[in-house]
Amino acid sequence: MHSPAAPECDTRRMDVLALYREAGAYHEGHFLLASGRHSPKFLQSTTVLQYPHLTERIGQALAGKLREAGIEAQTLVGPAMGGVILAYEVARHYGGRAIFAEKDGKGSMKVREAFTIAPGETFVAVEDVLTTGGSVLKAVRAVEALGGQCVAVACIVDRRGEEGPLEGHPLVSLTRLTFDTYAPGEVPEWLAQRPLQEI
Repeated sequence: MHSPAAPECDTRRMDVLALYREAGAYHEGHFLLASGRHSPKFLQSTTVLQYPHLTERIGQALAGKLREAGIEAQTLVGPAMGGVILAYEVARHYGGRAIFAEKDGKGSMKVREAFTIAPGETFVAVEDVLTTGGSVLKAVRAVEALGGQCVAVACIVDRRGEEGPLEGHPLVSLTRLTFDTYAPGEVPEWLAQRPLQEI
């Protein structure tokens, strides 16, 4: 099987949906998202991020967008597992170091002792797809609890219902896609009839 070719485009203005389709990472059906909401469409970022040449393009693009926005940070932080590779690749093009936050078994996230955070150390939290922002905000709080200062959140795709900052943090994304999502008690009949797949 051959790796999908990266679409030819400016890395700062790439056609993200075309890239996901090319990698076979754009799906339609009935999905239970990590946020607990239901959706007829799903973007599987791990399918894209398994290909180094596509991940490199995304990392270059996000690093470029952060620079365009005038955001300066010492560290890139990704929530495990999805944000680990992405944070590393963005840091490779942006500068600084890449660390990750992981689940603590109590509904929040923690930073391993091997990663030291200096008081006031600036960081950008990096996520693949934002639906509610819940996961990346847990990573933000974990680093802030150690004295870090979040200067922005960066993502490949912003799927939130409303544009703008994420809980006061500037948000940088490669694209904004507004796929419909539904709370568990509000799933329409046409969607409920499709087999449910948990993400």
